Amino acid sequence: MSSADTFRNESLVPTAVAGAIAMAVAMGFGRFSYTPILPGMMTGLALSPADAGIIASANFVGYLLGAVAAGYGWAAGRERLISLSALIATAILLLAMGLTSSLLLFPVIRFLAGVASAFTMIFTSAIVLSRGLAAGNPHVQSTHFGGVGIGIAVSSVMVFLLPAQGVGDVAGWQAAWFGGAMIAFAGTAIVAMLLPHGPAVGASSVKEKPLVWTRPLVVVTVTYGLFGFGYVITATFLVAMARQGATDHTVEFLAWLITGLSSAVSVFLWRYAVPRLGIVGVYLAGLLVEAIGLILVVALPSPAAPLIGGLMLGATFIMVTAYGLQIGRALAPQSPRKALAFMTAAFGVGQIIGPLVAGWLAQGSGSFAVPTLLAAGVLLFCAALIGVEMRRIVAASG
Repeated sequence: MSSADTFRNESLVPTAVAGAIAMAVAMGFGRFSYTPILPGMMTGLALSPADAGIIASANFVGYLLGAVAAGYGWAAGRERLISLSALIATAILLLAMGLTSSLLLFPVIRFLAGVASAFTMIFTSAIVLSRGLAAGNPHVQSTHFGGVGIGIAVSSVMVFLLPAQGVGDVAGWQAAWFGGAMIAFAGTAIVAMLLPHGPAVGASSVKEKPLVWTRPLVVVTVTYGLFGFGYVITATFLVAMARQGATDHTVEFLAWLITGLSSAVSVFLWRYAVPRLGIVGVYLAGLLVEAIGLILVVALPSPAAPLIGGLMLGATFIMVTAYGLQIGRALAPQSPRKALAFMTAAFGVGQIIGPLVAGWLAQGSGSFAVPTLLAAGVLLFCAALIGVEMRRIVAASG
């Protein structure tokens, strides 16, 4: 019996669930819980939009460096150990965010959390997605990336249910970080029980060939990086935007909850468009839909604007992330891990610049309208570039 047959015959449910929980912890909480907690931090600590942007960008700098480091061969055969270690680090760093109020320490903690998120995403994905691919089971990818949305939704509910004024001497925003840490520790324990040992077919033991930068791969990587810039502006400041002019916290809670729920099912639902549009076509459609969503965030009145914005952000950003990486792997079949790492690094560069630019523009203009429209313009440019190069990308990806 071949290795592929072995993976077809075994149950992939534990593997897919482990991937989903790992992504919920590392991404839903480790990265994106900053968004619903941010308004409380801005109020309680008098943070400016520029301060918030710096803290967010520090996380993305760590994500970038972690992605670059993951592209080298040092991790071969150690994917599971690194993934679990990164998840434990994520839980500890969530706890650390609630233990300080220092504007100097916040960026350091978020930087380290970014490194942990990148390691978890890349090495857990290498284990989970390779096994789903070997079994020919597309549901594994949908479940794995859907974990990000589940984490976002759970973090939204957690922040909403916790007392906004805090508990005793613990401020509301501190309690939210502590709560996230507890959930992260519990999730890590479950992942440790379910995550298999290594990628399928011993892929981790084979040294990849050097990455060949073809024109289609360059175009996809560039648009992937620019997408990181465009989406992260809304992903970072959506809840803060929802709080502007709101009479209570219900709208901001709903905006982020809708983001999480829609993102949890986005990869699964968009999969039905693949037979008609192709993966590259779905990637292009996601860029367009998210650009339209950003424009509506500015054009619509509150409370509709953040709710619609959250829906269209959630419906696209994980799908674009997942299919973008799938396209990159197809364009570099001899070195898929290197392609994934470099594309993630490009994504990280966009995420570093996005919050800094958005925070600066928002502080100067007094609202998030200008940075949001800038993000929409960047995504429309990405869609146009993919549209022009689509035939070459489809042909090269086979």
